[in-house]
Amino acid sequence: MSCFIIDAQLPPALAKLLREEGHEAVHVTEVMLQDTDDGEIWAYAMENGVIVVTKDEDFPHRQMQSSIAPFIVWVRIGNTSRKALLAWFKPLIPSIEAHLEQGNKLIEIR
Repeated sequence: MSCFIIDAQLPPALAKLLREEGHEAVHVTEVMLQDTDDGEIWAYAMENGVIVVTKDEDFPHRQMQSSIAPFIVWVRIGNTSRKALLAWFKPLIPSIEAHLEQGNKLIEIR
């Protein structure tokens, strides 16, 4: 089981979906980080050992420049409805889990 934090550009329903799939997950709104900069979310991820799920390319760039970094799931889908996003994401969860188990620090999903 993995622990995730969902960034602000993605819906809280994504955290709910991950919880339904057996993972621990919070949305930034649940931990009062919705109006913070990426650095605070990064620090939260590092302190709590959680995986950042984001559409923001700043996180992968920051990860490449850091010797110590959280795992990142980089969601590379354009603007879409919440329902379509969840339908697209759900079948990718086993692949994401496999990449995490292999120790891949950056998982880019398209």
